[in-house]
Amino acid sequence: MKFFVINSFRLMVYLVYPAFILSAGANGFINGDIIADRLGSDIFLNRFVSGLFGLFLGWVIATLAAGLIITLLDIRDDVNDLLRIAEEKFDK
Repeated sequence: MKFFVINSFRLMVYLVYPAFILSAGANGFINGDIIADRLGSDIFLNRFVSGLFGLFLGWVIATLAAGLIITLLDIRDDVNDLLRIAEEKFDK
């Protein structure tokens, strides 16, 4: 089980975590012109600010999701270890 936990964490850190952050930043940058049209201000400034806000929000959400997934995997691994210990105790 440790192999699954370690490799799933590596996959998440190397691929999913940065991809999620970059997609949130790109989404903010692309939709910055919509915000600029509604506010009636400079398009480039709002695109830039929206892109930075998207990167920040993507980082926060990706961090929370990664923490939740790793916590659940760790709890599952601990439960499996406790089940193995309990089976060894009752087999004797």
